[in-house]
Amino acid sequence: MSTAAVHDDLSDALLSEFRTAATAVISDNLERLPGAVGLHPFHRVAGTMVGRALTVKVAAGDNLFIHKALDLAQPGDVVVVDGGGETSRALIGEIMVAIAKSRKLAGFVIDGAIRDSDTIGRDDFPVFARAAIHRGPYKHGPGAIGESVCIGGMVINPGDIVVGDADGVVAFPVTAAGELLQAVRIQERKEEEMLRQIAEGTYVGAYARA
Repeated sequence: MSTAAVHDDLSDALLSEFRTAATAVISDNLERLPGAVGLHPFHRVAGTMVGRALTVKVAAGDNLFIHKALDLAQPGDVVVVDGGGETSRALIGEIMVAIAKSRKLAGFVIDGAIRDSDTIGRDDFPVFARAAIHRGPYKHGPGAIGESVCIGGMVINPGDIVVGDADGVVAFPVTAAGELLQAVRIQERKEEEMLRQIAEGTYVGAYARA
């Protein structure tokens, strides 16, 4: 097996592990610094979105390069769109979500607006965005695919792991994933123990212990 294939297998295994990790715990173990501010889920949250970032930069209110990205995307990709936070025009809607879902992508993260929010809200295909509006996009460009983007104040690089749940979206490099996952599991066990103590009436807060 090639080195690239081994790396892909390892990354896929890590991706699967993060499906049971909460963004809040991931964020805690990234020093509580990264995180897309102002984005929230528009879909029916039924689990955790995990995938690799396919990054897109678009002109305000223009989705030409999102269409181009959908033609390049691979199963499991999260299409991450830097729309500059512009919310006066929707960048995606029901049809583009249906395309992404049919191609087995992992979801959308849009620093901008969407439309058809009622339909999107009845489905569990992950769509995170800043707002919803009925006004449609232009399709003139310019734009870019596969460059570093800034989403709600969080820098996301092509291929980063993107995790989203009811609390929002966080991203980090694949190279940091193994160590991060270990830290996440340690915190999860600590919190499980705290909850057990609370339920039993034996918990003493951290400040009280000092």
